[in-house]
Order: sequence, then C-alpha cells, then structure tokens
Amino acid sequence: MIDLLARSEKPRAKGLTMLLDKGLGLYQAEDLMEAAPYIDIIKLGWGTPRLFSEKFIRKKVALYKKYDIAVGNGGTFFEIAYQQSKTEAFYNYARDIGFNLIEISNGVIYLSAEQKAEAIRCAREKGFTVISEVGKKEPLEDNKLSLQDRIAEARSDLSAGASRVIIEAREAGKSLGIYDDTGGVKEDIAQSLLREIGSEKIMFEAPEKSQQTYLVLHFGPDVNLGNIRPDDVIPLETLRRGLRGDTFGKL
Repeated sequence: MIDLLARSEKPRAKGLTMLLDKGLGLYQAEDLMEAAPYIDIIKLGWGTPRLFSEKFIRKKVALYKKYDIAVGNGGTFFEIAYQQSKTEAFYNYARDIGFNLIEISNGVIYLSAEQKAEAIRCAREKGFTVISEVGKKEPLEDNKLSLQDRIAEARSDLSAGASRVIIEAREAGKSLGIYDDTGGVKEDIAQSLLREIGSEKIMFEAPEKSQQTYLVLHFGPDVNLGNIRPDDVIPLETLRRGLRGDTFGKL
C-alpha cells in the first residue's frame, strides 16, 4: 500500500550496507537475519573470531552466507596476522572456515603501497573478494594523511584488485577520515573522495545516525555505508527509503 523509494536487490553494486559484528551470539545472529535483505557485508570485527571456538565461527559464517551476505574479517585481524608473518596461513584458514571476503588495512601497522598491493593480490589469488581500508586508527596519525594521500592509496588498492575502498572512521566515528572531532562530516573531503574514487567503489564508515542521515541526504540513498551496528540496519534502511522524518520528502 505504501510506495517505497526503489532500491536494487542483492547482490547490489551500490547502496551497500556493511555491518560490524562485534561478537554476536548465534541466536542473536539468527534473529538478525530477519533484516538480511538489507545487509550486504558482515565483518567479524577486530580479532573477535579468535575468542570463539572454530565450530561456533563456522556456524555463524555459514548462517550469514546462507542469506547471501558476504562475510569477512575486520582489518585489524589481517594486520595482526601480517605482523606475525602469518598472512598466507591466515588467508588459508579464513577460506577454510568459510570467509569469502578479506579486509586489508594498515590502520595500525605500516605497509608500503607495494606491500599493501601484494597483500591484496595474494588474497585475490586465494579466491577472496577484497575490500581495503584507507586511514589510520589514531587521529594524530590519520590527520597526517592529506586528501591526495587518501586518493592515491585508494587508487593503488583498486588497481591491485580491491573491489571497494573503505574510509576509516572506527567505531566512534570521530576525528578520522571525513569526520571532525564532533563526528560532523567534512563535506569538501567527502565530496572529493566520492568524485575521485567513484560512488560504487567507495564506502564511508558511518556508525552514527547523524552521519548516516547526512551522507544519505547529500550523496543519495545508494551511498555505501559501513560499520553499521546490528540494531541500526533497519533504521538505516528507513533513511535510505524516505521512511523516517530525517529523509522523508527529501530524497
């Protein structure tokens, strides 16, 4: 009865929603699948998979994939494996337990452009879809990156085989990437990144409702958004569809 703004069905090329699983239990994950049509990617955040049994992780990964959701690691887990010189073993094990996506980042460790590109190529050769992340996890380090630095790194990652590039914002969404120290969007930076990298290739981490609203209003309902909390999947979709006061009549 109520008309909705059109949205493409999965698998989508744009308008992706990437959820951050910080350690959901299996029953929580099963309940979450009621919202599966609106979730495109789930990353098991940070190194959380290491704290659960392999049996549990296999079950949860299989559940997500059953609902056509790409599943992978948080970038920090890759960085830990890389620092311990276990990258290939990490890829092999990730593939064995069912991951079909790998996130590669250098938010804490140092990776040259060549090292990061090689890590991306290796993951692709293992059969993974690869998403890369641009930005540092510490604000002081992240602020040293110029806009051109971010654009150049994103282009390098895409050339190496990454399917999309995530702009770092962490879970708090402040003082990193496109956000100022209050969590507000630096529109000139966001606009430039979107223009130079491409709307289908870039994903903005946007953990806060105000950030999601801003990005949907300014860049449209098909903007790619990441680090979405499980409880925010349906609220975000209402923003994308104009079913919430913040975007109703404005899209």
